Amino acid sequence: MSEIAVGLVGEASQMVTKESTAAHWDSGLVASFSTPGLVALLENAAFSAMKAVLPPTQTTVGSEVNVKHLAATPVGMTARARAELTAVEGRKLTFKVEAWDDAEKIGEGTHTRYIVDLERFNQRFEQKRAQFMAQGG
Repeated sequence: MSEIAVGLVGEASQMVTKESTAAHWDSGLVASFSTPGLVALLENAAFSAMKAVLPPTQTTVGSEVNVKHLAATPVGMTARARAELTAVEGRKLTFKVEAWDDAEKIGEGTHTRYIVDLERFNQRFEQKRAQFMAQGG
């Protein structure tokens, strides 16, 4: 396990498919890579940066995304994302995130994640779910 330090980098990529377009997600009428898909890819890159440095008892959860979607990406192209850790404040992690397709830069911004204890997080999550179900949910 490595140390959590500014400069850690994670990457992620995906082929743009019909299922990842704005038209499919009802976030627009165009058949290009959706903004929700771009955000998910950027989050995946940040998550991947932390995989090797956290013990199996911890994970990270996203808490804030500030992204500009700069260009449309058609079905068939590959979208690639890169996240670089720029600040560590206790459990709070801030990333510079960027994405490109096969032709140009398609997104940029920042993403914040928090380190959480997996067991504690799951316990709180299950308590919330159980309370919801007990109320007829």
